[in-house]
Amino acid sequence: MAAQNLHTDSREHSATDEAWVSVIRKMDEAYADLVRYQVQVEEQNDALAEAHSFFDSVQAAMSDVLIACDHEGRIQQVNRAFEELTGRALSSLVGQPMESLCSGESRERLVDCLQRIRTEDVRDEQIDIEGADGPVPLALNCSPRFNHRGRLVGIVVAGRPLGELQRAFNELNQAHAELKLAQERLIQAEKMASLGRLVAGVAHELNNPISFVYGNMHALQRYTRRLVEYFDLVQSGASREELRRLRESLRLDRVISDLDSLVEGTMEGADRVREIVNDLRQFSSTQSSEKVPFDLIHVVRSALHWIIKESRVVIDVQEVLPERLEAEGHSGQIHQVVVNLIQNAADAVMDQPQPRLALSAGETAEMVWLEVVDNGPGVAAENLPHLFDPFFTTKPTGQGTGLGLSISYGIVNEHGGTLTIDNHPDGGARARLTLPVNRESKIDG
Repeated sequence: MAAQNLHTDSREHSATDEAWVSVIRKMDEAYADLVRYQVQVEEQNDALAEAHSFFDSVQAAMSDVLIACDHEGRIQQVNRAFEELTGRALSSLVGQPMESLCSGESRERLVDCLQRIRTEDVRDEQIDIEGADGPVPLALNCSPRFNHRGRLVGIVVAGRPLGELQRAFNELNQAHAELKLAQERLIQAEKMASLGRLVAGVAHELNNPISFVYGNMHALQRYTRRLVEYFDLVQSGASREELRRLRESLRLDRVISDLDSLVEGTMEGADRVREIVNDLRQFSSTQSSEKVPFDLIHVVRSALHWIIKESRVVIDVQEVLPERLEAEGHSGQIHQVVVNLIQNAADAVMDQPQPRLALSAGETAEMVWLEVVDNGPGVAAENLPHLFDPFFTTKPTGQGTGLGLSISYGIVNEHGGTLTIDNHPDGGARARLTLPVNRESKIDG
């Protein structure tokens, strides 16, 4: 019996020891978990502190103002840029409604922005904030802030002072105005250069008929004096013999026979002057005038005549041109384009041992065309894409504004035509102009 009791006690002691071991093991596991959780918490606290420090440094470095408020628009946080702008510390701003930062119309706009943010983002809304030195214009961007459940818990407002932007904008406007003025002056200079070439050509063109008329009028003046002398003698009652001798001495028979040719020559010279003046009137048409049919060949020959007369070297000109080529547009503007193309070709061959230009023209069902080819050095491949750019020129400084081809391209484009320049396969540059054909002449034909 005693042995049995002893065995029972032994089993009870063993069960008790196992229970204590289990408890101690559980306590060890709980302590290990607690230590692990503590380490994780400390790591998370360090990461949170680092993130908070990073956020603070970013906020401090921002030049734009940043305001965080709750869903009712009460200020919770601002950055240093906002404190410097308003001259107010964060402690005096926390809990204040955002609209208290503004007054008047800006206050109403800010309230509207805070309402709209519930349904849409607000971008570049101009608001005047009461700053330390008076109202400061800001361009505000507002964005909603949601919690993990998607509920609106606040609003983030970022604002950029417009003072620097407005100053930069004003400087940009001033630079643009100066550039525009310089461009207008250069365009005017190009127009004056074209006018100078035109005037020089007209002066040469008018010189021949005017000189012819001037010489004929001098001859008529001399003949008039002789006739007056003879008729005075007739009225004085001189004898037939005296009149015969005076007639012979004054060579009146020759004078009388020469009068018709002098008058005809004078009329021919005057008609030539009238034609030149009519051409000038035609060439002075403006863009506002109505497009009318004109003879492109007449324009080409006139431009060629004036430029070749002005050339300081003898240029061999080869022409393959029809008698007439009807185009439609402003002949004066197209004359300016043709003068520019021929002048550029003439300039390109100035240093060639045998300068030569080739002009050809023709028509298709829809367009008339003109080609001007020179035997100059051609155009460098890298310059071909820029020939019609404003102010681009391959001529030496002072010899070209770089606007001639640009203006010509604009004129041709407004006429519904094309203007291209490339290198001819046989050498030299080739300019090709196309214009709408005169449809009435096509119908009549």
